[in-house]
Amino acid sequence: MKNMIKVMFVCHGNICRSPMAEFIFKKMVAEKGMANDFYISSSATSTEEIWNGVGNPVYLPAKRELLKHGISCEGKRAVQLKYSDYEKYDYFIGMDRANIRNMNIILKGDKDSKIYKLMSFTENGGDVADPWYTGDFEITYNDIYNGCKSLLEFLLR
Repeated sequence: MKNMIKVMFVCHGNICRSPMAEFIFKKMVAEKGMANDFYISSSATSTEEIWNGVGNPVYLPAKRELLKHGISCEGKRAVQLKYSDYEKYDYFIGMDRANIRNMNIILKGDKDSKIYKLMSFTENGGDVADPWYTGDFEITYNDIYNGCKSLLEFLLR
């Protein structure tokens, strides 16, 4: 791989699903010895978790679920997806249909076909359940883990 692959994970608030995906994916590429081949980040479609320009940290139950799997997300704070991000990243990976719709609005469409839904890389498709509403961070972790594993296989093909 000559050029770094730049991946942006996106969810509604950037405090649960997209940061979980960011740090799960970072661990996966590091375990393959490919950390230097990727630039991985995450963002929100909304500003609900951002106050006076400062994003909230990762939601505690999401943080705890990552720690159960030996993954730290220390220092991560919510940021909003910006139109200017479109030129900076190769892949924008949304967690559900609403994220995809809002990403298309923020990024003013997807002329280069960079927007994907994470679960579209897996056999079951669908959306990553939002643990903010379900309260089940383990199911969300498993969805994201499987999605990231399939995404990485896709990118390495």
